[in-house]
Parts: sequence; C-alpha cells; structure tokens
Amino acid sequence: MNYNMSFQERAQLGLEELSNQTQVTLEIARQQAERLKSKSTSKNKKKRD
Repeated sequence: MNYNMSFQERAQLGLEELSNQTQVTLEIARQQAERLKSKSTSKNKKKRD
C-alpha cells in the first residue's frame, strides 16, 4: 500500500473500487433486510427489581 498518496489519488481509487462493485437494487436490499430480520434474535434482558 502506498502511504504517500494524495487525498485526490485516494479518492479516485475509492471511486474506482465503488464502480467495480455490483449494484444493489431496492428489491435485493429488501430481501436482505427480511433475511436478517428473520435470522436475528434478541436476548431478553432480565429486569432489575
């Protein structure tokens, strides 16, 4: 990793990485949220007296 990069160069590389990622549609995001919602469990905290 090059530590002597300018902020401009670092921003450009970040944009390139983001452009290479697959696009997430609203439907995919909803499916993921439902999947996480169904898989997650919340622990019941004991109430103090």
